[in-house]
Amino acid sequence: MTHYRLQSSPDKATLAQAAATAMAAVIRATATRKPRCVVALAGGSTPEAAYGHLGQEDLPWERVELVLGDERWVDAQDPASNAGMVRRCLLSGSRAHRACLHPVPTHMMPSPEAGARAYGDLLQTLCPGQPPQLDLALLGLGDDGHTASLFPGTTAVEVKDRWTTVGWGKGLPRVSMTAPLLSAAQQVIILVAGAAKRQALQRLLDPQEDPARTPAKLVAPKGEVLVLCDQAAFPPGD
Repeated sequence: MTHYRLQSSPDKATLAQAAATAMAAVIRATATRKPRCVVALAGGSTPEAAYGHLGQEDLPWERVELVLGDERWVDAQDPASNAGMVRRCLLSGSRAHRACLHPVPTHMMPSPEAGARAYGDLLQTLCPGQPPQLDLALLGLGDDGHTASLFPGTTAVEVKDRWTTVGWGKGLPRVSMTAPLLSAAQQVIILVAGAAKRQALQRLLDPQEDPARTPAKLVAPKGEVLVLCDQAAFPPGD
């Protein structure tokens, strides 16, 4: 059974700072024992605010490899691109500009399926292992219980023999890390903000909840999952 450690903040602004602090701690600790640290980043407005704080942290950024937990199949210049958001909010004009971002090759591959295969090969190179082991995976939680692009009722949640797959959500194909890859991460942090996410968070923390309804439960690392939420998302009874 996955162990979740829930930590709440009074508001979204404080939550963003708490997320940056937690991520920096993992990167700093990893750098003391490994030559490089591989971090999977999430898209969305809540992580976006956290990246602004994270970029100001004094870290060995030149040894940090950044990858994406998922990416919409759009051009890198599209406002919906997670890679574009990371470049703007984390890498531009901050200490983190020395980090290396490995975007999903949406502009180079003929299809999402080809992009997923190429990204899986890249992750295997960056993180040797079966599955590759990320040092840190930052994830969000949708109000429908999805994480990365593992949406309820889609075939992406069933993929167990590959590290990346194609997920569909809100009318767009997306390249996504799979549950086995995310579960192999050394540290998983899930970031949740807003009252609209409260029910989904409650389901995530429920030991009896069906992962088919709440695919975020498929991310089940051996160590604890740190769940950071604001007061608006904090589930009743916790």
